[in-house]
Amino acid sequence: MNDGRAIAERDRLRRQRTLTTPEGIVLHFTLAQRSARIGALLIDFLLLGAGMLAVTLALAYVAGGVFNLLGQARSAAPLGRAVQFLFIAWMGMMFVLRNGWFLFFELGPRGATPGKRALGIRIAARPVEGAPAGRLTAEMVLARNLLRDIELFLPISFLLAARNGGDMGTAGLMAAGWFLIIALLPWFNRDALRAGDIVAGTWVVEAPRRQLYAVLTTPPMPAAAPAPYRFSEAELAIYGEYELQTLEALLREGRAAALAAVCARICERIGRDPPEADDRAFLQAYYTQLRARLESGMRLGRRKADKHTAT
Repeated sequence: MNDGRAIAERDRLRRQRTLTTPEGIVLHFTLAQRSARIGALLIDFLLLGAGMLAVTLALAYVAGGVFNLLGQARSAAPLGRAVQFLFIAWMGMMFVLRNGWFLFFELGPRGATPGKRALGIRIAARPVEGAPAGRLTAEMVLARNLLRDIELFLPISFLLAARNGGDMGTAGLMAAGWFLIIALLPWFNRDALRAGDIVAGTWVVEAPRRQLYAVLTTPPMPAAAPAPYRFSEAELAIYGEYELQTLEALLREGRAAALAAVCARICERIGRDPPEADDRAFLQAYYTQLRARLESGMRLGRRKADKHTAT
């Protein structure tokens, strides 16, 4: 039992990474396990398949009504056009579902599909060539998901076509090799990156629900001295738990340059002039009042994960 826990702890330490934000704040992440990523993908495919089946059945129901209506007219031309229209509509909906599922959820504030959320993982921007990591962008999400067609769906379609034809041939063998290389790629790099992650500059990290809650369950940081700063509800409503966690890490590190940069950014965001002297006192007061607001909201069942989440 102890050996199992030791192995799990060593694996977790091996997957730990740090990155520096543009403000100079050091954050710690744990890369998602490969098994969790595979499980999340399977969950998403099951949900996506259920959605496709529901759309297919709905269109089949509509088609039945149209066929009954046009069949009474005893004319083949309108019936043929109706069949073509419904087939095109079905193809369009399948395309939107297949490509839109991952884009819709990963472009959201949580950066995670239902499958990823179920297993406590999400996508995040990673530092590239020593540069600080920024926020996850729409371009990153688009790139990593468009590559999925080349990684999975294209070779799978070749394999299915070869199998149906009864002859694997050169194209089938090449598709099988391509599929195996792409599928095994996460096992041949230390960050478990698939091709879409490499191109987009992303990685998949652990994001358990307790991670966001932890910042609100630890004792508040003691204020150095009473500060003459009071913030309105509108000024505090801009940020959420992620920013509170980041601000706490910044205050614990206490680096003057980072404090000044973050203070200026918050003042710009809330529409205030920067403080004349003590950036730390300003940030400490904002942290204390933001924490109190978020704790009050949680008691009422309201959560604000980050600044991108609607209040």
